[in-house]
This record gives sequence, structure tokens and C-alpha cells, in this order.
Amino acid sequence: MSVRLEEHLKNHKGFTSRAKDWAVKYTESYPTRTEALRRERQIKKWKSRKMIEKLIMN
Repeated sequence: MSVRLEEHLKNHKGFTSRAKDWAVKYTESYPTRTEALRRERQIKKWKSRKMIEKLIMN
């Protein structure tokens, strides 16, 4: 399990805290945490299942 996913599941009050069966389907690596969080926010802003599925499939 990734560190980021563990953070979401541990003492988290949002959506991810309700479901404990999450699995990592896709990862990207960045040289800094700041860049990685920026990319995560970008993907979350899409709010489109189709776009996220397309990202995972490519």
C-alpha cells in the first residue's frame, strides 16, 4: 500500500475513511512532494471518471 493511501485511511474523516478496501491502480513519480500534490489536485479537479479511466489505461 502506498504511503499516500495509508495517510487517507488513517484518522481521515473524508470519503476514503468509510471504505477500507482501496487498491492502488495507477502511480506517478515526482521529484518533490510539492509537485506530486500539485498533480494529485489536478487529477482530482477533473471530476470525470472517463478522464481518470483513460489516464489509467494509457
